[in-house]
Amino acid sequence: MRRFFSFISGAMCGALVGSVVALLLAPASGEELRDEIRDRTVTFRDEVREAYEARVAQLEAELDQMRSRIAKS
Repeated sequence: MRRFFSFISGAMCGALVGSVVALLLAPASGEELRDEIRDRTVTFRDEVREAYEARVAQLEAELDQMRSRIAKS
């Protein structure tokens, strides 16, 4: 679980650094830049949500597997 939180915090830090770099180096107008940042934020949020749900499903499957082994004993 600790590795998952480390991944999430690293991803958030990377997104923050990427956003700052995009703001500093972007040749686009302010409105275009805000739209792009909004789109990237939504995409990032969706990816994090999908990773979280996949990890939860994996852990639940492992827990069910362990419970069935204990029940057979």
